[in-house]
Amino acid sequence: MTELALRMTGADFLKLRRKRWLVWLSLFLTLGIIVIAFIYTISAHASNSNNSPAGGINRYTDDLRVLALFFGPLAAVLIGIEAGTGDAAAGVFRDLVVTGRSRLALFASRVPAALGLCWAVTGTAYALIAIGSAVFASGLPTPSGALIVNGLLFSLFATGVLCVIAVGFASLTASRAGAIVTLIAWQIVASPILASISSLGSARRVILSQAIAHFSPVSAEGRHGATVAMSTGTALIVVLGWLVVFVALGAWRTRTMDA
Repeated sequence: MTELALRMTGADFLKLRRKRWLVWLSLFLTLGIIVIAFIYTISAHASNSNNSPAGGINRYTDDLRVLALFFGPLAAVLIGIEAGTGDAAAGVFRDLVVTGRSRLALFASRVPAALGLCWAVTGTAYALIAIGSAVFASGLPTPSGALIVNGLLFSLFATGVLCVIAVGFASLTASRAGAIVTLIAWQIVASPILASISSLGSARRVILSQAIAHFSPVSAEGRHGATVAMSTGTALIVVLGWLVVFVALGAWRTRTMDA
């Protein structure tokens, strides 16, 4: 049973990896954005020493926010949605069902496959941030080893949560375009706006982006970071709640949809 699950997950991962547009776009949103930021700051510092260098702990903090709270989640959403809708969009879902494979198993194999690709591109971008923060520090303080490890774990956590939710939501809607528009609009536009409305009070704690930002090892204040104070227990419950709801809905839809 375990061997079959591994084969199914491997097959789903291979399907995602073969979608070159997805891989290259995800790399651009993570690694590419960080490379552009490094090139700009290196050039600015070289032309005027008064400009901040491309390394050091302050630069690391900014780059971590960019990766874990903005562009990384965008890539995670795209990967998760493609994993959730790929079979239906390609017209092969019925062929997979008639082989006798469990529908729930078909859904379950999408999640680790999507996470594998998501974490591969996120980890690559984070490695560049960690290396660049030391190489281009120009004598400024650099992140400690503990902060480097915590930053990596947070980046994987932040992108992984969005990726899994995207798999479930995309499986529920069975619409690639609709899922992309809805999730990106919620995460990038609606969530920061709702979080900034103080009259909503404690209700803002159920906003996923706020719960995720709570675990950031660096200050996450800002438009796409944390603006709502909450306890670690509350943040964990909110994250788990979102995951459970959308994974359950995605599994239910996969189990009941017409082949």
